[in-house]
Amino acid sequence: MAPLDRIKGLTKASFKKKQAKRASVMAMFYPNKDGETYLALILRKTSKGVHSAQVGFPGGKQESSDLSSMHTALRETQEEIGVSQDDIRVLKKLTQIYIPPSNFMVEPFLGVCEKTPKFVLQQTEVEALLEVKFSDLLDDRMYCNKRVSTSYANDIEVPAYILNSHVVWGATAMMLSEVREILKLLYKH
Repeated sequence: MAPLDRIKGLTKASFKKKQAKRASVMAMFYPNKDGETYLALILRKTSKGVHSAQVGFPGGKQESSDLSSMHTALRETQEEIGVSQDDIRVLKKLTQIYIPPSNFMVEPFLGVCEKTPKFVLQQTEVEALLEVKFSDLLDDRMYCNKRVSTSYANDIEVPAYILNSHVVWGATAMMLSEVREILKLLYKH
């Protein structure tokens, strides 16, 4: 799911990776009020930042008070969408990913909230909650190529997913791809 231009750039970024800031995100599944499984994504607020108005997982920068990268993901999920850390059962740490434009090394986690959450969005950072149906997430027709403008290039073609009418690309799409592969393996048996 990495754009071709990004793959070339990543090979040049090995020195920066060593000095990267740390962040963690949570791919959290939960049941809606009808018992259907959903994934929580967020639409970030429009800002001057590199990831302005993009779709992502709840999460953020590691703080010195965080006990671990998993704690960062849980704390940030609670801050951004209001789901208590105690209500999320972390199932698996996913593959970390380096994001050159913001110089972050991100550690994603896969988690489950076993009851329907009462979402409370952090108004300063989260524009909207995107509740993605499990069946839509696994639907291969959601995959496409889109032209986007980024912090590092204008009008480039990137692999993406269309989820809830939003284009999901970049690091979030790469992490979603891993989540999809895990789920497909689980549901194959």
